Amino acid sequence: MPYGIVIIFLDADKHVSPFDILTAIDLYPNAHILSYSDVKAEDARKIVQDAIFPRGPEGAKHTKLFIGGSDMEEALKILEAAKGSMFPPFEISIIVDPKGGYTTASAAVAKTLEISVKKGLGELRGKTITVLASTGAVGLTATRIFAQERAKVTITSRSPERASSIAERVNEEMGDERVRGVKAHTSEEVGKAIKEAIIILAAGASGVQLLTRDILENYGKECRIVADVNAVLPSGIEGLASNADGDEIFPNVFGIGALTIGGLKNRVEAALFKQAIESPKGVFDYDKAYGIAKELVN
Repeated sequence: MPYGIVIIFLDADKHVSPFDILTAIDLYPNAHILSYSDVKAEDARKIVQDAIFPRGPEGAKHTKLFIGGSDMEEALKILEAAKGSMFPPFEISIIVDPKGGYTTASAAVAKTLEISVKKGLGELRGKTITVLASTGAVGLTATRIFAQERAKVTITSRSPERASSIAERVNEEMGDERVRGVKAHTSEEVGKAIKEAIIILAAGASGVQLLTRDILENYGKECRIVADVNAVLPSGIEGLASNADGDEIFPNVFGIGALTIGGLKNRVEAALFKQAIESPKGVFDYDKAYGIAKELVN
């Protein structure tokens, strides 16, 4: 018998975000969509097993899971619970993108790589990079990807303990000391954090300006690329238009705006869905998303 596509959304938040559901509907209008909110890791086992058994192993190949929500740590717990609930031949594909952090970060890093190469600065390896407000899903994921590209990364937070904790976690994952965490709350602290950076990524919340023109001009003497994921005014970086795509915003400083990153993010997510739909099993996370983003900008 033919099996239709079923996409099940698990979200730790009170309300499931419509963003990813609408993306799925536009891509696969004939798919059946199920969504669950307020999901905890302990809930995932029953939901997943109730999803994989009714249609048998062949039907499971056409059943997909999307794990989202604003709490990345909880999303990863749900992922582990979901993986632990499956066994051959009852396995399904899982997309993980908490708060869009994986696809947004992948797009942001890929765009900085693209512009760096286009402007004659070369690959990311060895570059000094600062990720402002790096403790959220986008900032943390971008930090991981930059570190995987063997860049030297400074991450910032209002809490020095939080920044240091994240840096230690990423360094442990990478097996070396590529990331350092610093406090950046005052103008002087932000300035010191970007002083050696060739690339600056603002990964803060919507409507929060992290880097002013004065701080960039006074401290960012080494900076050549700035990027921002915040599309809500005021922008995360003063003077950077949301649609900038390698535009020179200051002499020899090139900008990548939030809408440019967002446009690539949407393409990455669409391709991630396609890969998951076409694969009978597997986890589609930021590694897969970044691979897609790099291909799209080449």
